[in-house]
Amino acid sequence: MGALAAARPPSYLALAARGELRRRAAACAELLAPCRLCPRRCGVDRHVSLGTCATPAAPVVASWGPHHGEEPPISGSRGSGTIFLANCNLRCVFCQNSDISQRPRDFVGRATTPDTLAAAMLELQAEGCHNINWVSPTHQVPALLAALELAVAAGLSIPIVYNTNAYDSPEVLALLDGVVDVYMPDLKYADAAVGARLSRVPDYPEAARRALVEMYRQIGDDWIEDACGAVQRGILVRLLVLPHDLAGVETTLAWLAENLSPRVAVSLMSQYRPAHWAARPGRYPELRRPITPSEYQAALAALARHNRSPNTFVQPYLGRLFL
Repeated sequence: MGALAAARPPSYLALAARGELRRRAAACAELLAPCRLCPRRCGVDRHVSLGTCATPAAPVVASWGPHHGEEPPISGSRGSGTIFLANCNLRCVFCQNSDISQRPRDFVGRATTPDTLAAAMLELQAEGCHNINWVSPTHQVPALLAALELAVAAGLSIPIVYNTNAYDSPEVLALLDGVVDVYMPDLKYADAAVGARLSRVPDYPEAARRALVEMYRQIGDDWIEDACGAVQRGILVRLLVLPHDLAGVETTLAWLAENLSPRVAVSLMSQYRPAHWAARPGRYPELRRPITPSEYQAALAALARHNRSPNTFVQPYLGRLFL
């Protein structure tokens, strides 16, 4: 458990009060044409065309609501106010949410507005959620910032969680300095060749590590919880253990300790199960099974060697229950 504090006002309130939040939103919107919101830098004009993420300039949302399945300091006792953004800038072949991340035709015509997003944030706050949790936000940050400005003007005052695949642009993350209170990056791979095969990007480790450096520059080792145990400021790095150690868990943990800090909080996850393309015979045989007890034990041992955070979480091993 980190330092306890009375509910602290999110930093974005001060930014909004002096007009800086509006400036950040405008600066981020300029990155839509040509699009360079993520490391792909595909360069399309998102106002008239779709890039790799298949998302227009307007926000596209799959769903929102209180979520109780995140790590305890994120969900707390009243839930995390989760907004699931549709589509994604990665193409993970084992994605467990592929129905909302990789099927853009399902969301044709469902683009919404910043006003609707702002209303969703206020609704989640009114329901008692501890935070607003932007899930897969990378490709939709301009709309989220525009919505946040509207929500703040109408009374939003709970922390923002940036729940990301870590394939983020440091330029965009710099615009979120003082906006985001909690970063929750999912570091997927330590090997670029694995990232190219399983998520269809050539430079995943390099790009994700640059993003983590920027997140850490903003937050450092801070971990502040309120009296309910809900985190108000911090970084929580998620590591999903994959079969055959395809995630390179020890390499990533060693990098975190050496380049950021051994006190960065980590969430080690055992929940991998074959999904999406990985669940189909033949194409990705290395992903066609859950992880084994020995694979998870090796990840636990690596965590013990490299991480010293008192706020690290370990998911129980569930083994064959995922079959």
